[in-house]
Amino acid sequence: MKREQIIELPKIIDRRGNLSFVEAREHVPFNIARAYWIYDVPGGQRRGSHAFKKQQELIIALAGSFDVVLDDGKKKRTHTLNRSYMGLYVPNMMWRSLENFSTNSLCLVIASDPYDEDDYIRNYREFKKMAISDKTDCFTIDKIKGDIDIRSQYNTVFDCSLIEFPVIKNRAGNITPVHSSDSIPFDIERVFYIYDIPSGEKRGMHAHKHCHEILIAASGSFNVELDDGTNKKVVTLNHPMYGLHIPPGVWATEKEYSSGAICIALASEKYDKKDYIHTYSEFKKYRTDGD
Repeated sequence: MKREQIIELPKIIDRRGNLSFVEAREHVPFNIARAYWIYDVPGGQRRGSHAFKKQQELIIALAGSFDVVLDDGKKKRTHTLNRSYMGLYVPNMMWRSLENFSTNSLCLVIASDPYDEDDYIRNYREFKKMAISDKTDCFTIDKIKGDIDIRSQYNTVFDCSLIEFPVIKNRAGNITPVHSSDSIPFDIERVFYIYDIPSGEKRGMHAHKHCHEILIAASGSFNVELDDGTNKKVVTLNHPMYGLHIPPGVWATEKEYSSGAICIALASEKYDKKDYIHTYSEFKKYRTDGD
């Protein structure tokens, strides 16, 4: 049986706010089928207390801190998460509980599988029997990337849209899940997030040739100015249940961040510097001529 592992994620230090990211099959040994975030957790609360037959996870404390208590059926281990650039990889067949949440903490979980109630083991005695029998192994997903058109310089600001995600409400904190190619129109290849953002700073100020993005204000709020070379539109993001879909070919600038704001971005592509259009003059030419 695989053991858990603390993974130090890339941290790109920037005076406008720090950025960390996770790429499928690079920083985690699986495709990203689902991402969800846990928020509005009262201090000292406990979450989880279950295991998965197949699912693997990466758990990150985007804000605040909490403990992840793991039990492989033989021994318990506790890991404290309190850094945005540190993730805890949790393999399948590991009983896990999230405990001792600090006030205003925010937890991001990146998962290998879509939600499936049959994959959950919610009874500890059942888990112990399965762990002892050792009939499970660490699974990975072998799924085909969604067939969508992700290459266009002709998208406009009117093709950008707000997506309302579900909220699973609980007195111990709320959860908002996003499923690849279900909640959103693409498979998630990369998750990145921006944090420690000083007041008055701007981020973004670029466009993509191929990559789709979903931006979420997981904490606080900020505005996104969208520009297709002809039209402009400003969208305010201020709740973790809403995501802004930005297709390729649209210039985006994030600004007017509130204190303590954290932006989560779900991307259809891994990082490729050739996909970025960094200057507005280059962007205008691309809108007219293409590559």
